[in-house]
Amino acid sequence: MLKQKPWQSLLAATSLALGLGIGQAAVADDDPLKVGFVYVGPVGDYGWSYEHDRGRIEAKEFYGDKIETTYVENVPEGADAERVIRQMAKGGADLIFTTSFGFMNPTLKVAKRFPNVKFEHATGYKRSENVSTYLLRTYEGRYVSGIAAGLETKTNTIGYIASFPIPEVIRDINAVYMAAKTVNPDVKIKIMWVSTWYDPVKETEAANALMAQGADVILQHTDSPAPLQAAEKKGVKAIGQASDMSQFSKNAHMFSIQDKWSSYYIDRIQKVMDDTWVSEDYWGGFAEDLLVVASVNDNLPAKTKDAVMTAYNDIKSGKLKPFTGPIYDNQGNLVVKEGHSLTDQELSGVNWYVKGIDATIPK
Repeated sequence: MLKQKPWQSLLAATSLALGLGIGQAAVADDDPLKVGFVYVGPVGDYGWSYEHDRGRIEAKEFYGDKIETTYVENVPEGADAERVIRQMAKGGADLIFTTSFGFMNPTLKVAKRFPNVKFEHATGYKRSENVSTYLLRTYEGRYVSGIAAGLETKTNTIGYIASFPIPEVIRDINAVYMAAKTVNPDVKIKIMWVSTWYDPVKETEAANALMAQGADVILQHTDSPAPLQAAEKKGVKAIGQASDMSQFSKNAHMFSIQDKWSSYYIDRIQKVMDDTWVSEDYWGGFAEDLLVVASVNDNLPAKTKDAVMTAYNDIKSGKLKPFTGPIYDNQGNLVVKEGHSLTDQELSGVNWYVKGIDATIPK
């Protein structure tokens, strides 16, 4: 659904009247900065898109009438994304945040046609002079989740609902399993790929299938609270994804790993206002408070709470770096040398499962 502001309609009409196919309409210096957001899911998914929109709202509250914001939700990754991003740029946006991996190439294509617009793409790895990238160290949250899962499983089987086989999802699966193994040498992980970011029906089916295979802790890299609700019905444990999902489960919910985007959005908007914005590759996590452990359940044993918070504090301080070698893949190859911690660039290219994961990565 397109949320359109007057500036969009006016500037789009002006562009058409003048025959402008590229570039950005001129605006007065005292006009508010126009900031657009493109979401892959609905703002009511209570997950990824929900938290990005909270960041937009909080940035608007921070800047007041200095900025105007607009967003488009439920944008498929592909040609539709390019159309939406192009429309937003033609409508007069000064800064556009595109918030899903599959928006990467559409963002770059549109950015080439609109050199005066600044673009920020979440979770991607391709940049240009007016396209910056930003992402969360979600693997940090998965690592502490893996510790909780390894301690709380009674069947020694944890289930993971995966979206798409991109590096972010693959490295997060690895982080969960590596962490779980540190506290439970017998743990196994079962993975269910659903090929969607948000589909409550598919997510529920995947959770039920994993629980039928013996998984008694459910984790997810999808955006609805449906897996958590399914776990609640079956009396097993689960961890919330992207937002605080505690409201959807009284007993199953152990805690949530919550994304907190507002400080990043406020900072990048300010840089555009100050004319100090530059294209960069930004990673944020526990240390930057862009990722937090939210709503730890009172029913979680003290031992598990302590282990989770110890890992959280160690990662936040830099004492613990989850992807530090030696690490072997599940084919027996040494992929991270002893003592080496993967760089951000290396993390962006993770396309292997760690030793012990009995599965193959979909093509």
